[in-house]
Amino acid sequence: MKVVLEHLTKVFTNKKQKSEVRAVDDLNIEIPDGKLIGLLGPSGCGKSTTLYMISGLQEPTSGRIHFDDADVTDLAPEKRGIGLVFQNYALYPHMTVAQNIMFPLISAKMKKKDAILRAYETAKIVQIDNLMDRKPSELSGGQQQRVAIARALVKSPNVLLLDEPLSNLDARLRLQTREEIKRIQRETGVTTIFVTHDQEEAMSISDYIVVMKLGVMQQVGKPQDVYDDPVNLFVANFLGTPPINIFKGYIKDKGVYIDEERVLDTELADQEVYVGIRPEGFVVDPNGAFTCHIDHIEVMGRDISIVSTHEASTKPTIRSIVDSLTEMPREGDVKFNLRPQKVHLFDIQTEKRLK
Repeated sequence: MKVVLEHLTKVFTNKKQKSEVRAVDDLNIEIPDGKLIGLLGPSGCGKSTTLYMISGLQEPTSGRIHFDDADVTDLAPEKRGIGLVFQNYALYPHMTVAQNIMFPLISAKMKKKDAILRAYETAKIVQIDNLMDRKPSELSGGQQQRVAIARALVKSPNVLLLDEPLSNLDARLRLQTREEIKRIQRETGVTTIFVTHDQEEAMSISDYIVVMKLGVMQQVGKPQDVYDDPVNLFVANFLGTPPINIFKGYIKDKGVYIDEERVLDTELADQEVYVGIRPEGFVVDPNGAFTCHIDHIEVMGRDISIVSTHEASTKPTIRSIVDSLTEMPREGDVKFNLRPQKVHLFDIQTEKRLK
C-alpha cells in the first residue's frame, strides 16, 4: 500500500510557557507500495512524531495522510490497518508467545481456532514457531522483538510501522535482527516505515531513506544515492562511518584550495567553500597535494583507517580509509591525492551543496 504525506505538520504548544515546538514541518513524502523506508535523523528531528501521526496515535496540526487513494487522516488507529512495533516491545509478561501474538485477533473477535492457526503461520515467518509456549521473560531481546513483529504482522496490516526497534539490543544482535526485519519485509511485501537514529541501520536495510532535521525533510532517496550526493552539509555530516572530513577552503582560478594547497580542479566561480572529503576519497601518493601528519593507524579487518591531523581541519583529527599500508610511513607526514567523486563542496552561507 502506498503512503502519501501531504504538508504534514505537528506543532506542540506549551500553554504555561506560551511557546510552540514545530516537531514536524510541512512534510511531503510519497512512500511506494511494498518498500521499506527508513526515517533517519538525530533525536528531536520529528521522525517518531511522523510515525505516530501515520499510525493515528497523534493528530496532525495540519496536512493529510493517504493510504493509496483513501484519506486516513481522521481515522482511528484500529481502522487504519496498521501494525505498530514499539521500542520497548510492549509484550504482556503473563502471556505466552502464542497468546501475545494472538491478542489482536482475539480482541477483534476472531474465533480462537482460527486465531491459533494464524498465529502459528505468522510465527513461522519470523522463525519463532518453536517458542510459542514460552513467556517473554524466557526469551532473549532478539526473540522478544520477533514476537512484537509477529503480533504486528498477524493482523495482515497494510502498513508496518517500526519505532526504533533495535535500540535495546546489543551490537551483534542488532545486526542479526535488522537482517531479519529486511527478510520478513521482503517475504510479506508489506509497506514498512522504520524509524532510527542509526544511519548504518537505515542504510543497510532501507529501500529509501528520509533524512530529517528539526522536523524538516532534508533529503529522500536510495541510501547510496544520498550518501554519494548529499544536498547539504548536514546530510553529508550525518551519513557515513567514519564521518566525512570537513575543511574550510576556497575556490580560486579554477582550483579548490585548503590552506595554500590546491587539492582539486573545478569549473566553479571563485568563492569560499566548505570542502567535504569522504574517508575513502583519499589516495596515498608520495606526490600528492594534500599533506597530513599521521597520528596513528587503525587496522580493522580489511579496512585500514589513518587518523591524522591537518592544519585546516575543523575537527581535531581526520580519518581516511586506504587500501594498503604498502610503503606508507608509520609516523610523520603522509601525502594524499583525492578521488574527485568523493569530494563535496558546500556554500559557506547556506551550507547547500554546490553542483
